[in-house]
Amino acid sequence: MKVFIVHAHPEPQSFSAAMKGAAVEEFERLGHQVVVSDLYAMQFNAVASIADFTNRANPDYCVYALEQRHAVQNNTLAPDAKAELDKLLWCDLLVLNFPIFWFSTPAILKGWIDRVFVSGVTYGGKRFYDRGGLRGKGALVSVTLGGQEHMFDPESVHGALESMLKPLLQGTLAYVGFKVYRPFVGWHVPYISNEARTEVLAAWRRRIRHLDEQPTLVMPSLNDFDDALHPIKTERKADSGETNIAAQGSFV
Repeated sequence: MKVFIVHAHPEPQSFSAAMKGAAVEEFERLGHQVVVSDLYAMQFNAVASIADFTNRANPDYCVYALEQRHAVQNNTLAPDAKAELDKLLWCDLLVLNFPIFWFSTPAILKGWIDRVFVSGVTYGGKRFYDRGGLRGKGALVSVTLGGQEHMFDPESVHGALESMLKPLLQGTLAYVGFKVYRPFVGWHVPYISNEARTEVLAAWRRRIRHLDEQPTLVMPSLNDFDDALHPIKTERKADSGETNIAAQGSFV
């Protein structure tokens, strides 16, 4: 399997970086090919702009998605975005590894998505969800945060973590066709003991070793909608091997 790890943490000695390193070691130990993009170390440009196109379809007005399509067709996409897109298309499994910032991803990772999930390649028209451009590939999110697990139950102070991550899990990864595995979470990591951190890393390695046995999240299927995207009243298959994103327990 070809694994593409995108890591987004500003501190090379962080626990998030340790999770990235453990993932590389475990995937390689299992015989997989691994490529890593360390966005902060790369000083990746996170700002989507007209500079992403060396030749414009419309030099007077930028519709970013349309310019992405034009750039791919004419090989005029900015080289750094093109290099990341090539890695994305190469991989069988995408791993996004990052700390939770303000209930979301770090800005550098959001910018990577904006610039690399190129319209006309990863999505476009009705090429989304199970018809997306990256269908057939898997995606796994691994995060760290300062909060404790009990703070992220559905009735807790913050609500369910899976709801917080829905824009990423569904609105981004599933939207472009990935089958999305349940995220792995390192809870409360700035405040726990070294022994506890060691156990989190061990649990992360176990998740990687048994990834093929893990369920994927239930996401919309265009087969459940008509041509105008009105819902068709059908029952989802009970043996789909998927897990409802709104009904998760512990992630770890």
